[in-house]
Amino acid sequence: MDNFKNLFGGADYDQYPYGKWLVNTLIVATGSCIISTLLVLMVSYALSRLRFKARKTLMNIALILGLFPGFLSIITLYYIFKQVSFTIGDTEYTLTNNTFGLILVYSIGAGTGYYIVKGFFDTVPVAIDEAARIDGATKNRIFWRMIIPLSKPIIIYTILTAFIGPWCDFILAKVFISDPEKFTVAVGIQQWLDAGDNNTIDRMFTRFCAGGTLIAVPIVLLYLLMQKFYVAGITGGAAKG
Repeated sequence: MDNFKNLFGGADYDQYPYGKWLVNTLIVATGSCIISTLLVLMVSYALSRLRFKARKTLMNIALILGLFPGFLSIITLYYIFKQVSFTIGDTEYTLTNNTFGLILVYSIGAGTGYYIVKGFFDTVPVAIDEAARIDGATKNRIFWRMIIPLSKPIIIYTILTAFIGPWCDFILAKVFISDPEKFTVAVGIQQWLDAGDNNTIDRMFTRFCAGGTLIAVPIVLLYLLMQKFYVAGITGGAAKG
């Protein structure tokens, strides 16, 4: 149990602030989860209900892009984000090496993962939309006030999938973040595998295992608590495509 205690209060905590990494990971995962969920829900509803020119073409392009691993665009994204700068007070920042930029990286292309959610929206009767339009409701109001309350299973599914990616990811966080104070847990604990001599590695490896175990607990709890909605969401979304 000393390994778990040392995660939050060891002699070298200033060098390896696991608690701060945990908070950073929670901020990044929660922020990207909110943005990704909103994007996926809105894109999926638009593709399910609206009929417009090039709709099928856009859907096919999104499906094809989804076949390629996201990390293929890491270098391109890094240099694009590095060129985008903004000033707060007297300090200039770029979208690299900060939490906001990392949130954007995880959530910016979320809309291309529309297919499961669109399949779920296809199962929601169009008669609900038509009845609401007769009463004078706009498409925006129909979506937020009628469709979203009926879509709890697919919303839970989307939230879980959007949260777990940033929570566990190593590659993107490693490339975009270089400041140890802004590391996520996955990047931070990786340092323990590269630390010092053999004695240090032996000591750090047990802490690495403790940190890896601890970071898995929230995901396991979320799935245990939400598994009913998760299964309902993914099976409902698979009914139509």
